[in-house]
Amino acid sequence: MNFTVVIPARYASTRLPAKPLKEIAGKPMIQHVYERACESLARQVIIATDDARIEVVAKSFGAQVCMTSVDHTSGTDRLHEVVASLGLADDEIVVNVQGDEPLIPAEVINQVAQNLASMQNASMATLSEPIHSLMDFRNPNIVKVVADSDGRALYFSRAPIPWPRDHFAKSDTDLPENFPAQRHIGIYAYRVGLLHKFVSWQVAPLERLESLEQLRVMWNGHLIHIAEAVVPVPGGVDTEEDLQRIKSLLEK
Repeated sequence: MNFTVVIPARYASTRLPAKPLKEIAGKPMIQHVYERACESLARQVIIATDDARIEVVAKSFGAQVCMTSVDHTSGTDRLHEVVASLGLADDEIVVNVQGDEPLIPAEVINQVAQNLASMQNASMATLSEPIHSLMDFRNPNIVKVVADSDGRALYFSRAPIPWPRDHFAKSDTDLPENFPAQRHIGIYAYRVGLLHKFVSWQVAPLERLESLEQLRVMWNGHLIHIAEAVVPVPGGVDTEEDLQRIKSLLEK
């Protein structure tokens, strides 16, 4: 299996400015992400950023850095600029690892790349994990996904899907036993050819409604493979509270 990891890293986070450079256990957060990615089977790991401050720090710990445009509206656009600059072939696989996931296990990076390599008719692959909490099931910030028996994604939504109609008709205070709800985990493997197409497509109506980029892929008829992660995936860092939680874990 042969794949590349790209880690998009933005300085101007709305909720936590300078997020990639926040110190955790003596290292900037982006270094923790980079080191986890380097534990995977990737042949190369690249940090993609539009900010010179991140570039300087990343190069100080030996990372390969690709400077990208400040005008990108999404991490996928930034990812496309990287693969285009590298001249990667259309059938090569690239894994997008978020720059705010300092505890991302290497096992799931390998898993999502292997899943895409094994499913020739898929253009993209991603992962999920079970939802056990009614609060999480109803939380629009937690993206839900449903798939068919072969792991082909049917839909991603911020809404609670699938809806257990008969159970909720009797009680809406808990989830049914063995309920198949799955939370989407935001790690993606792409074939490079899909990225070239993605940036040429208009924003899809469902993508605009849900604010979920992966719906643009499905809207244009491409298959996304999804599987349950082989190991638990700790949450990333979106807020100061998340940062403190990760600090307490890593500083132990």
